Amino acid sequence: MTASPTVLFICTHNAGRSQLGAHLLAHVAGDSVTATSAGVSPAEHINPVVAEALGELGIDTSEASPRAVTVADLASADVVVTMKPGLSLPGPVLGDLVEWSFADPENWGIDGVRELRDRVLAKVRTLVPAGS
Repeated sequence: MTASPTVLFICTHNAGRSQLGAHLLAHVAGDSVTATSAGVSPAEHINPVVAEALGELGIDTSEASPRAVTVADLASADVVVTMKPGLSLPGPVLGDLVEWSFADPENWGIDGVRELRDRVLAKVRTLVPAGS
């Protein structure tokens, strides 16, 4: 494992769940990890309600852009977190694979996304290296 492990969050569209995971991990772990995200079928932009919910915690998503997961992503990540079980990935996961199950917030309002954000945050805290 590298000095700063890479954690890759993957969901379907890389617009909601995986964006939450990566942004929240970066927020709580700082430089002790490299948090990134991708999707198997990326959307055009991050879900604006997800961006709003993250913004409430002071997290800036203005530079966030959904992207497709690659074989190289899967090979270089120390930890791969799927935010939905059973995703069809483009190659093998070479690091540790963690499967979480969160509903897709695609058409949710802010109250539902806040609840999801807080549940994802609780799970993300389990990935933070000791002493961070």
